[in-house]
Amino acid sequence: MQPTKHSQADLLAQVDLLFEDSIALKRKVQQTQAPIIIQMAEVIAEALRLGGKILLCGNGGSAADAQHIAAELLIRLRPHVNREGLAALALATDPSSLTACGNDYGFETYYERMVCTLGKPSDILIGITTSGNSPNIIRALQAAQKKQLKTLGLLGCDGGKALEACDLALVVPSKTTGRIQEVHITVGHILAELVEDLLQKSGHLTF
Repeated sequence: MQPTKHSQADLLAQVDLLFEDSIALKRKVQQTQAPIIIQMAEVIAEALRLGGKILLCGNGGSAADAQHIAAELLIRLRPHVNREGLAALALATDPSSLTACGNDYGFETYYERMVCTLGKPSDILIGITTSGNSPNIIRALQAAQKKQLKTLGLLGCDGGKALEACDLALVVPSKTTGRIQEVHITVGHILAELVEDLLQKSGHLTF
């Protein structure tokens, strides 16, 4: 059986459609959830001002997004902004602990265990899940609430069960994983830039 051949015009049309879908979704989030993004940035900046740290967790591409956002905070986002690091830690970066917990206690408990062990009331947990229903993210958010951490969510679909465990949540109104993640990382960059500026304006960060 011969593989289906697609014309260059068909492929270009598909690329255009994917870009337009991504742009439209980002525009919708911009128009409806900008105040939530600002609130999140203010909460993060306040926690850092008071000596807290930002913990982030996700699965798959969302785990990569957690690492990406943590790196922007810990190192820097904008090349012209030279400043001290901001305390941020992605929780999926230790494969030995991850596999040990998965083997001994179950994968769903890993982030929960990390939060219970490393989290302090002055800290923030950012849980990232495109479905809103990832059991390990929900358990981590619930554990964070019990330890009196502020909980923020970057969610998708209708927010799922994770929404109930978030003090603040940005919910991307889509069921398409790729489009949701594209919004999440855009929001992550916006948060990092806003946090830098808020801390600089308050005198807690020098550029």
